[in-house]
Amino acid sequence: MAADPWRNRARRVVESRLRPNGDVRPHHVVCGQDALAFYVVNELLAAGARVTVIVGLRPRADGPDIRAVRGIRVVRAARVDEATLRAAGLAGAQGLALMEQNDVGNIHAALCAQEVEPHVRLVMRMFNPGLGAGVKRLFADCQVLSDASMAAPAFVAAALGEVTPTHFRHGGRTLHVARRADVRPEHVVCGLADTRDRNHPRVLPAQQDQADLVLAEATGQPAGTVVAARRLIRARRRRRPAFAVLRALRLFVSRKIGIATMVVFGIVAVSGVLLARATEHLNLWQALYLTLLTAVTGAEVDLGERPGAQVMQVVLTLAGLALVPLITAVVVEGIVNARLAINAGRLRTPRTDHVVVLGLGNVGTRVMWQLHDLGVEVVAIDKDPDARGAEVARRLGVPLIIGDGAQEETLREASVATCQALVVVSTDDVTNLQAALNGRAITGDLRVVLRLFDGDFAERIQKAFNMTISRSVSYLAAPAFAAALMRRDVIATIPVSRHVLLVAEVTVAAGSALDGERLAALTDNPGVRVIAFARAGQARLRWGPPAGERLAARDRVTVVARRAGLSWLLKQTSAEPPPDGRVEIPAPRDPTPPA
Repeated sequence: MAADPWRNRARRVVESRLRPNGDVRPHHVVCGQDALAFYVVNELLAAGARVTVIVGLRPRADGPDIRAVRGIRVVRAARVDEATLRAAGLAGAQGLALMEQNDVGNIHAALCAQEVEPHVRLVMRMFNPGLGAGVKRLFADCQVLSDASMAAPAFVAAALGEVTPTHFRHGGRTLHVARRADVRPEHVVCGLADTRDRNHPRVLPAQQDQADLVLAEATGQPAGTVVAARRLIRARRRRRPAFAVLRALRLFVSRKIGIATMVVFGIVAVSGVLLARATEHLNLWQALYLTLLTAVTGAEVDLGERPGAQVMQVVLTLAGLALVPLITAVVVEGIVNARLAINAGRLRTPRTDHVVVLGLGNVGTRVMWQLHDLGVEVVAIDKDPDARGAEVARRLGVPLIIGDGAQEETLREASVATCQALVVVSTDDVTNLQAALNGRAITGDLRVVLRLFDGDFAERIQKAFNMTISRSVSYLAAPAFAAALMRRDVIATIPVSRHVLLVAEVTVAAGSALDGERLAALTDNPGVRVIAFARAGQARLRWGPPAGERLAARDRVTVVARRAGLSWLLKQTSAEPPPDGRVEIPAPRDPTPPA
């Protein structure tokens, strides 16, 4: 204990030396240069932090160039080790974000960081949830997040034409996103968006009753969004049991063998009916029983029979010669087709009412997994047989087609013409766009969920071709990563079309711009909606507080806000008010994100 003051003093000395020109802003180090790292860096800069970014020696060909961001320091290195972290000024930094798409590499970088700065806040991006849970226990101050897990529900909901299954618990209540028509008026907590114009949704409209997408209370309701989706799928199957049986038979055997088998059984059935009519002492069942055994085991020669019966015996014997091989062929082909579909990367029989997922990276694997858990039939496409999700597809029994998903032949092989949605989530914009356009060429009313990195390009494509919502994985996940790095309490992220709403709890600091102001100062901002309020020291939240309530230090406010609105609110509730001491109410701008 006696050494702690000296250690803290030495840490403050090192930190002061690393801050240029007496800069007292918190310092964060980000490792990565993809789209997610790009947006996390912008979130940190918007919050007033100093940022150092560690990038590779070569720039990435896809996504935005993080090196072009103004106000950051860039460190180029072949690998992230102790020397690189020291050069980036990690000693004395408040946080380190490890954003590479390499679980093992991120763990190695975290171990190196502990040698440089044991007290740094670690935020790690990991795909494997089991590995992430184990790694989190190795470090004193570590948060493990998965951008794929955050974004996958939005893609699944768009593919099924449902509301994004966002639900969370806060203040003793379970809240979820729903259509206003699906919930009772007294359960509505906040209007989120007016989505009647799919290409131009109005987020947080001034008139709350105009919002058809709402945040509602689900406490006491027996089923959440995911359970409701599963029940919907089961009900659909119950309404069409005959169709489900026929589809299963189609998946089991090929068309030619099925037709041949039906012809042979038809001959046996017709022969049984004729035998029943020709023989007075046999009823229909006895005649069918006799013909089936005769076809399987062969007939005994009886020269005393009438010519018609002898002809029937010959036909049945010939049909029997084909029946046993056909039954064997059906069983063998069913097994071979299943293995070929899973292991050899080919769809041997057509599918109907399924979802095609193109690209089995982090996001595509999560989307495939969640659709499978919901009971939706999935067909996956990837050009790499060793893609991250290839083994998952084989383990789940999902047919995996190895090929170029941008080609029309590959899409036809995946039965895109009869699918309910095409989810295109590869990391290549050209492949994604070409696959979407070829899918629309196959069937004009195809629902397409498209991922594009360039925001302006994605918006124009959506308008020009009426594509289903283009989702932004990086834009959806970046606020949660930045909030974890800065130890801020972002409770949930809600994707609405190409926008993101954040649910956050903010504490009013003593001496901040909002200390002593009324809640109306928050509600006047079009990018912020107050949904709950709690006095300092009180655990119980007051939902829907009046606008005239006056704020005080250490009061907690729960809001639904746009990104710019939350950034404004965090500045207004911080301990350092604006120079003139006035509360500013800017019109928040929320740029359309790339995917």
